Amino acid sequence: MKLWPYPRVCAHRGGGTLAPENTLAAMRTGARLGHRMVEFDAKLSADDIVFLLHDDTVDRTTNGHGAAARLSYAEMSALDAGRWRGAEYAGERMPTLAQIAAYCREAGLAANVEIKPCPRREIETGRVVAAEAAQLWAGAMPPPLLSSFSFEALEVARDAAPDLPRGLLFEHVPGDWRERCRDLGCVSLHASHRHLDEALVARIKAAGLYILAYTVNDLERARCLAHWGVDTICTDRIDLIGPHALGD
Repeated sequence: MKLWPYPRVCAHRGGGTLAPENTLAAMRTGARLGHRMVEFDAKLSADDIVFLLHDDTVDRTTNGHGAAARLSYAEMSALDAGRWRGAEYAGERMPTLAQIAAYCREAGLAANVEIKPCPRREIETGRVVAAEAAQLWAGAMPPPLLSSFSFEALEVARDAAPDLPRGLLFEHVPGDWRERCRDLGCVSLHASHRHLDEALVARIKAAGLYILAYTVNDLERARCLAHWGVDTICTDRIDLIGPHALGD
């Protein structure tokens, strides 16, 4: 099994609860606190630009309304994606994957790119995000770690960028996790920490997979997971669970 090249702690959506999620301001916040890995959500606009957004609509995190799949990137880039989190973030925009890749490489941040397709856009999103990530991070070490809840999106991502590592995401780890991860050639399994226990972690590790647990916001729980063998925890509490809280 190849060595896991990623830090023990990953900043969820860039800045956790401290900055507007999935923005450059969020990535800068994580980096300012010393974090060396960020997680973020990538999807396609109506005109097939890869940009960062978690939800299927822009309503929660911008001053706009409507389904992201129906908006061009030019329309979305005109929206304010920061003011909802605080007046100091007013005017923050939803960045493209290219902008985030440039910042991550400049700041020395490892990246977990979650492929987050809009409804019924699994295939094209997996293909475009993976191919673009491979190009944008060409030669980078460590390479971006692709993940998704969508088996279909991760399957086409595997074919589009076979050299990029992949991790399959679950809320509850299903009984056929071995087969699913094997079929996708995954290096890791990503799961909600709430449904992990020591025995399950041991089985996953014995199968030759690394483990990323999300979203861990309690330091003692993070330490417990690390003791069980979880390789990376993803946290919103990037202030409480620092980059070295679980060792290097």
